[in-house]
Amino acid sequence: MMTKNTYQKPSPQTQEEALRVAKGIQRPAQTKEQTKLIAQGIQKGIELYKKQQKEKARELNRRLKKAANQKTVPNEADEHEVEHIIVYRQHWLPWVLLAVSWIGVGVGYLAGFFCQ
Repeated sequence: MMTKNTYQKPSPQTQEEALRVAKGIQRPAQTKEQTKLIAQGIQKGIELYKKQQKEKARELNRRLKKAANQKTVPNEADEHEVEHIIVYRQHWLPWVLLAVSWIGVGVGYLAGFFCQ
């Protein structure tokens, strides 16, 4: 009968980071024991965060695999797809402004031509 060991020893990098943060927030009258306890709390927080991120990554991988499998397996609903026609309508204001500007250019050109 095998039991699963759920506790993993923290990495040296995590321990160093936790100790560095604990020393960074250390108060003047704080003892080494208190700093060590704070470092352990920070270390547990880092481990919990890493554990949550790994779980999120695993869940995302599961969803991506599931979505990829669903795309490769054809459904009967896909065979009877209805094609939608999308009609884009443009607003009339830009066209009016373009026409007015060209009329203004034409009037200005003709006014310059006849005023010479």
